[in-house]
Amino acid sequence: MTVEATFASPRSGGPPVGVQTSFDELGTPLREVTFCVVDLETTGGNPDSAGITEIGAVKVRGGEVLGEFQTLVNPGAAIPPFIAVLTGITDAMVASAPTVNEVLPTFLEFARGCVLVAHNAPFDVGFLRAAADAAGYRWPSFNVIDTARLARRVLTRDDAPNCKLATLAAYFKSPTTPTHRALADARATVDVLHGLLERLGSLGVHTLEELSTFSSRVSPAQRRKRHLADKLPHAPGIYLFTDDRGRVLYVGKSKDLRTRVRSYFTASETRSRMGEMLNLAADVIGIECATPLEAEVRELRLIAAHKPRYNRRSRFPERASWLKVTVEPFPRLSLVRDVKADGATYLGPFGSRRVAEQAIAALHEAFPIRQCTQRLSRSPGRGSACVLAEMGRCVAPCVGTVDVAAYAVHVEAVRRAITTDPSPVIEAITRRIRVLAEQQRYEEAIVHRDRMAAFVRSAARTQRLAALARCPEVVAARRLPDGGWEAHVIRYGRLAGAGVVPPGSPARAGIAVITASAETVEPPPPPRPAATAEETERILAWLEQPGVRLVELSGEWSCPVAGAESRIAWLDTAYDWREGHVDDSRGLRPGQSPLRP
Repeated sequence: MTVEATFASPRSGGPPVGVQTSFDELGTPLREVTFCVVDLETTGGNPDSAGITEIGAVKVRGGEVLGEFQTLVNPGAAIPPFIAVLTGITDAMVASAPTVNEVLPTFLEFARGCVLVAHNAPFDVGFLRAAADAAGYRWPSFNVIDTARLARRVLTRDDAPNCKLATLAAYFKSPTTPTHRALADARATVDVLHGLLERLGSLGVHTLEELSTFSSRVSPAQRRKRHLADKLPHAPGIYLFTDDRGRVLYVGKSKDLRTRVRSYFTASETRSRMGEMLNLAADVIGIECATPLEAEVRELRLIAAHKPRYNRRSRFPERASWLKVTVEPFPRLSLVRDVKADGATYLGPFGSRRVAEQAIAALHEAFPIRQCTQRLSRSPGRGSACVLAEMGRCVAPCVGTVDVAAYAVHVEAVRRAITTDPSPVIEAITRRIRVLAEQQRYEEAIVHRDRMAAFVRSAARTQRLAALARCPEVVAARRLPDGGWEAHVIRYGRLAGAGVVPPGSPARAGIAVITASAETVEPPPPPRPAATAEETERILAWLEQPGVRLVELSGEWSCPVAGAESRIAWLDTAYDWREGHVDDSRGLRPGQSPLRP
C-alpha cells in the first residue's frame, strides 16, 4: 500500500553522506546532557505563604562540575525560629540580601539549556515557578529529574532504609554532608545523581529520554531483550511482538519504531499486562509506513486480523451490530450483524448492544411503528391489539387498523430521521423529558436523555461514514514541514494508497504515481464503508485537519445540512434546566442538563 514517489532533479556534487549512529546513540546520551542541580532553603513548605531564603545550584556535564551558583535571598518576612535553627539562616543574614525578583533572572540564565535536578523536585521547582509567576517572568520548559523519585525506583530497602538526601549521600559516599544549606545540599545531590546514573547504566538507561521515563517495573530479564529492537528502522510504522511460536502478542504503532520498541525494555512501560507480554516475547517485527495515517490504519487491520491477546481495543470489529429498518410490507427495527445490498436503511455500527438498544428505544419513542417480531402479510388477520397499541405507541398493523400505504408514512419518517434530520426524535424525547422533570422524576428523565444521545450520536456517525463511503475515490494531500507532500487515496471509505512526494519533486506527478498504485476496492452496500468504521473515522479525522487539500474527488462527498452532526454541539450544551427543574440532590451537578450525556 506504500509508495514513495521520488523524481530525479539536477544537482551538483555527489549525494549527501548519511551517518548511521549506533543503537545506543539514539536519543540524547546522558554524557552530553548538562544538569543544573538546584536546592532551596525556604521559610515554610507552601510557596503561597512562604518565601525563599537561599538558592544553591551546581552545573555538571559528563561528571565534571561546570559552575556553581549560590545566593541568600531576602524573603520579605521574618524567618520562623525553628527554620533559623534548622538552616542556620537568620533575619540578619538576609536583611541586605537581594529579593527573589532580583535573583531569579540570574539563576534562570545560569540554568538556561540545562535539565533541572532536585531532591524532591516538586518542592524546589514549585517555589521557583511560583516566584517566576509572581514576578511576571516566563518559566522555561525545563526537563526535570527528581533524584528522590528516581532513588525509589532504583534502590531497595536493602540498599538504603529511606530516600532522604542525607541517607543517600552517605550510601553513595558523597564527600559533602547535607546541612540544610542550599549549596552544600546541591553538591550532595550531584553525587547522588551520579550514583543513580551509574546504577541505571547497567540497566540499559543511556539517554535522557530513557532517564525521564525510567520505570523499575521492567525486570532485568525484560531489559536483556532490548536487542530485539536492533533490527528495527528509525522510522514510523507498525511493530508486532511475537512469541517463540510466531504468534502475534501485541501490535502497536510509532513515529520511531526503534526508539518505541526499545522503551518497552528500558524505560516507560508500566502496564502490568505489558510486563507479562514482554516475558513471552521472542521477536519483534517492524513494518515501515509512509505516513502516520497509514500506520494507524495498518495497526487496526493487523489487530483485527491477528486478535493479539494483549491488545484491548479494535480486536473484534466483526462483532459490531447495525440497526436495520427491515424490508417487508410492515417494516420494523431489527439488530443485525451485517449490512446487505437489500435497499434497507441502516444505522450504525454499534460496538455496544446497550447503546444500540437505547437508539432503538429513542426511535420507538418518536414513531408508532410496530415492535413485535412476527412476519406480517399485506393483509394481516384481525385480532386483539397489544398493550403498546392501547397506549397509542403503535398503529397496530397486526390487527388491520392501518394499511401498508398509511404505515409506510411512519416508516419513511423513521428513515428520514436516520439519514437526514433527527428533529422528530429530539422533539419527542425533549417533550417527554420536560414532563418528567416537572414531575421531579429525574432518574427517568436521564434514561430518556441517554436514549436520545445514543440515537443522535449514532446517526451522526452513520451519516459521516456514509458520506465518505459513497465516494468511489478521494485523493487528498497535505504539505509536510520539509516542503514535501503526504498523500492518501481513499476509495469507498477505505485507505487504498499512501505515499510521500519528496521536497522539490512535482507534486501532481508524485500523487499520480501513488494513485495509480493504490488498491482496487469494490463498492460495499450502503451505508457501510469498505473498511471498518474505526478505520474510516481515522481517515475522516485526517481529512478534516487544517492544511489538507482535496486533489481529486469522484462522486459526491456531503452530509445533510440538518443532519445529526449539526446537533452534537447542541446535545453537549443545551437544556441546563436553570428554571428549577433539576434538584442537585438527585445526583445532577449544578447546571447539568438531563439531556447532557
